[in-house]
Amino acid sequence: MTTLEEFRTFLAEVRKESGIEAFSADEDGLVSLDIDGRYTLNLQFVERTGKVLCFIELVQLPSDAPASVYRDLLAGGLFGRDTAGGFFALEPETGTVVYNYFFDFELIRNDVDEFTTTLEKILQLCDIWRERILAGDSLPEAESGAPEPDHNIIHV
Repeated sequence: MTTLEEFRTFLAEVRKESGIEAFSADEDGLVSLDIDGRYTLNLQFVERTGKVLCFIELVQLPSDAPASVYRDLLAGGLFGRDTAGGFFALEPETGTVVYNYFFDFELIRNDVDEFTTTLEKILQLCDIWRERILAGDSLPEAESGAPEPDHNIIHV
């Protein structure tokens, strides 16, 4: 079983490699990083499962969002379309779209570079979806601008 202390040791390596001091977990295993005032990237270590939940609030859905945006979010949530293995949730009271992704700690713990690269790809994906939502756009079926993380490291 993986412990919170092992997660904290991993985060120390992430801080060392990335130079980002905010990669530090609180007493409950939560890491929150402000990303250029645009997003808050959250990592929650779940000791009993050995998973790290990454969740990012993307944007509040505009009240006039077209049906195509809802359709694409549903397809992303149900079928993983353009989500790089993550999924979307919609906070019902505020209408905020949240992107969620699970890391298997046993797979990421020995590859800090791959972990940080995957986080960068997730943030790029969030940018794509944020723009799609705000513009009310839907990508054609054949087009996928979503960067895919290396699935050798990530376990969903």
